[in-house]
Amino acid sequence: MTVQEVLGNIDAMQLAVDDASHADRITVKHLVEIHDRLMTKAPNAHVAGRIRADQNWIGGNDYNPCGADFVPPPPEMVDEGLTDLCEAIAGDEFSPLVQAALIHAQFETIHPFEDGNGRTGRALIHVVLRRRGIAKSYVPPISVVLANDRDRYIHGLTDFRHDRVEAWIEHFAVAAAQSAALAATYLEAVTRLMDSWRDKVAGGAAPRADAAAWAVIDALPAHPVITLPTATAATGRAKSSVNQAIEQLAACGVLEPLSTSKRNRSWEAVGLLDLLEELEAGRMPGR
Repeated sequence: MTVQEVLGNIDAMQLAVDDASHADRITVKHLVEIHDRLMTKAPNAHVAGRIRADQNWIGGNDYNPCGADFVPPPPEMVDEGLTDLCEAIAGDEFSPLVQAALIHAQFETIHPFEDGNGRTGRALIHVVLRRRGIAKSYVPPISVVLANDRDRYIHGLTDFRHDRVEAWIEHFAVAAAQSAALAATYLEAVTRLMDSWRDKVAGGAAPRADAAAWAVIDALPAHPVITLPTATAATGRAKSSVNQAIEQLAACGVLEPLSTSKRNRSWEAVGLLDLLEELEAGRMPGR
């Protein structure tokens, strides 16, 4: 996966979670919109936002479900299953973490789309946690941990489908704990990187304490690849000041231009994409 694909996935996940989390009530339409958002730039984007009309299956061969690892419900049962799922998302009889575990596993069991069920189901984890007030302003990397230990993940879903629900919840809870440790380590690594950027700037002709350069550095963790319009919007500073700040940060080695073009220029925050790639791979940064 390229850096741009990683960033695209992160942006799509954030937007999908934001939209669904602020809805008064989750509907099947929201689930379809999440899928559409996450699949729009995928190689098979033609399936984005389309509930399957055919029987699908996991494993086996491409021609029939004989030998498949799992056969989801037939297409005529998908709408009813998704409607029940939306009701479950609205509930609060379980703890938020247990609810997220059950919602995710049930969604993957319904398997309502031709492709992209995994990423959509993982987005629902974050929707539940945000709606329950557990993670109001960020996306914890539980989905990263699940996706990067595929064998255990599939085994956990199999437990759920064979009524070993406690085993699945235990697996999910372990992934949540691992994601918390991963997120904390990642944030520490980003903080150290930002300190190194500030040291580079201070080592040259250091700008004033209120200069736009410092504001751009503060904005970089959310914008690993940044443009002048993005930096201007993120900092709330004048375009001319931000342009000067970007040039200064590039001269100090904080930003690296991604092209030589004078139009539609963009810069990469040096070192940050490496950390993001490690996070996406489920590795502790620097280890």
